[in-house]
Amino acid sequence: MKGFKAFLLRGNVVDLAVAVVIGAAFASVVTAFSSAFITPLIALIFGKHDAFSGFSFTLNGTVFSFGTFINALVSFLIVAAIVYFFVVLPINTLIERSRKAAPPDPTIKKCPECLSEIPAAARRCAHCGQPVPAGA
Repeated sequence: MKGFKAFLLRGNVVDLAVAVVIGAAFASVVTAFSSAFITPLIALIFGKHDAFSGFSFTLNGTVFSFGTFINALVSFLIVAAIVYFFVVLPINTLIERSRKAAPPDPTIKKCPECLSEIPAAARRCAHCGQPVPAGA
């Protein structure tokens, strides 16, 4: 039991459990957004919210209802677009804004001849042997 308890209390297991719970809650938010805003838009375009369910064909007396698959595919693409444009894109933008470019290291400089990094106090490049001016 001690090993099982240690396994359960490890950080990655707890993080995974929290992620599943948050994911389920987020799925209900995305579903509500889709049914409140996207489904009415589909109804405006096609005249009904379930535009594809009636599509089917018959082959040797067997009915293939591919309309339900198209409905599921459209729903998936709508949910994926909602998640991308309202979650992934804003988060990526925030992360990019929060990243700051590291200031250049004052203890190194680039050799103007071979562009290798050399100590700032060096007067000659260790890689190509060329003299390096003090301000380079």
